[in-house]
Amino acid sequence: MTRLKKTVVLVGMMGAGKTAVGTQLAKLLGVPFLDSDDEIVKAANRSIPEIFERDGEAFFRDKESQVLGRLLRGTPCVLSTGGGAFLAEANRAMIAGQGVSVWLRADLDLLWQRVRHKQTRPLLRTANPRETLRVLHEARTPIYAEADLTVDSAPEFSIDAMAQRVREALLTRPDVLERI
Repeated sequence: MTRLKKTVVLVGMMGAGKTAVGTQLAKLLGVPFLDSDDEIVKAANRSIPEIFERDGEAFFRDKESQVLGRLLRGTPCVLSTGGGAFLAEANRAMIAGQGVSVWLRADLDLLWQRVRHKQTRPLLRTANPRETLRVLHEARTPIYAEADLTVDSAPEFSIDAMAQRVREALLTRPDVLERI
């Protein structure tokens, strides 16, 4: 048995598996799973693509920070964030102060395999979505590397195996996950 003391915030690129792994990790730990994008959609009563189209990315990022702050103040849980949430310095500071960040690191080819057929990625609605993904990956990697913990993904790892890998990484942090 374990007890989660702080919210686990999963960060990384779109397609890294934050939602799928987070859902399974929450089951393993016996805590709630929340998705910050879902919470933004509920609060705004609009889809993320609609928010981007109508109000712009800056508005979305403001709402994302507000929702993130609210969720971090709640009961410890597993929290999946959008790919851009960790980029804001204020968000990284908020997460470091109240939770623990876990970067689900995946290489570009794996990310592309996972996102190439999805129409729900507003940042990839470009003439060359793979190149856009590459540019985003290159720019964001140094920032994601600031996460408290890093767990590498690979095509051969199942969702359950990735959740177990994250749990093992969390067990190295007794301030976050305590064996009872």
